[in-house]
Amino acid sequence: MLTNAPRPSPIAPSVDFDAKGVQHGHLRLPYSRDDSAWGSVMIPICVIANGDGPTALFTGANHGDEYEGPAALFELAQTLEPSEVSGRIIIVPALNYPAFRAGTRTSPIDRGNLNRSFPGRPDGTVTEKIADYVTRHLIPLADVVLDFHSGGKTLDFLPYAAAHELPDKKQEARCFDAVAAFSAPYSMKMLEIDAVGMLDTTAEEMGKVFVTTELGGAGTASAKSIDIARKGCLNLLRHVGILGGRPELQPSHWLDMPSSDCFTFAEDDGLIAFARDLGDPIKAGEIIARVYPLGRTGGAPVEYRAGMDGVLAARHVPGLIQAGDCLSVIAMITETN
Repeated sequence: MLTNAPRPSPIAPSVDFDAKGVQHGHLRLPYSRDDSAWGSVMIPICVIANGDGPTALFTGANHGDEYEGPAALFELAQTLEPSEVSGRIIIVPALNYPAFRAGTRTSPIDRGNLNRSFPGRPDGTVTEKIADYVTRHLIPLADVVLDFHSGGKTLDFLPYAAAHELPDKKQEARCFDAVAAFSAPYSMKMLEIDAVGMLDTTAEEMGKVFVTTELGGAGTASAKSIDIARKGCLNLLRHVGILGGRPELQPSHWLDMPSSDCFTFAEDDGLIAFARDLGDPIKAGEIIARVYPLGRTGGAPVEYRAGMDGVLAARHVPGLIQAGDCLSVIAMITETN
C-alpha cells in the first residue's frame, strides 16, 4: 500500500526534549564512510528546561567558518542553571558540524550549504538530512529561533542583529521587537540576496519569531563580538520570559537595506584596495574600492562606486577578489535608540 507519509528522520537524539534539568548529548546521524563503515556524525546539543514557559532554539555554525555564535552558545550551555529558567532552551552550537570541524562554509562531506538546503530531505545528502531534522523536529518545538551568523572567512560585517520584512505584519513586529531586545550595536531590517532554502525562511513560514545576526567575520571571533553574542542570548531569553529580569539594552543604530543598490559585486579579478572602512559614511557615486589587475604594473584599477548613500556595513575580506564575489554592502542608518 502506497503512502504519502514522510520518511522518518535518520537522526536520533540522545536527549529527551520533555525532561527537566540540563542535558548534554548529540544528534546522531548515521554516515557510512571509508574509515568507519557504521560511522555517525555526532552533532552536539544541549537542552535546559525547568517549569512552564516558552521554548527558545539557539543555533550556531549553520555555516562552519562563523565562530561568534558557537563561542557564545558553548558558554551558555556550560553556565546556565535550570533554576534560572522558566521554559526550555535548545542549544545547537554547531549545526553544520562537519563544516564546523573542517572550518569551512559548506560541508566537506557533500559540499552542502546548510543554509540553502532547507526544508531538507530525510533521504537526501548529509546536509539535507540535518536540515530536515531541524525543520520537522526542532523548529516546531520553538517559540523563538535565533540563528547566529557572521561573515565567515570572506566577509566582515558591522555587528548587527536582524529580522526580515514579512507578509504577516504582527509576526514581523514580534521579530523586530526581539531584534531590539538582543541589543547589538547595530540592528538591521535585512534584505536577502537569495532567501530560498534558508533556515530563516523556514522558521518564518512556520510563524516563529526569528532573529539572525551578522557579528563580524573574517574567519575569526573577537572578544567584543563574542560578548555581543553572549549578551544578546541572555537579553533575548529575558525578552521572551525564559530568564527573569529585563534585557540590558545599549544604544543601537537601526540599519535598513532598502534595495539591491545596497550590494556591490566584483566584475573583475584582482587586488582590492578599499577606500572606506566598516562603519564609514559614503554617498552615492563615491568610491568604495579599487581593484588592480595583477599581471603587470601600469594597469588602471577598476573603480567600484556606491549605489546609494549610507554606511559601509560589510566588506570583502581577502586581499584578492574574484569576479562575482560580494565586494561590499551599504546600509542606511534610519534611527538610533
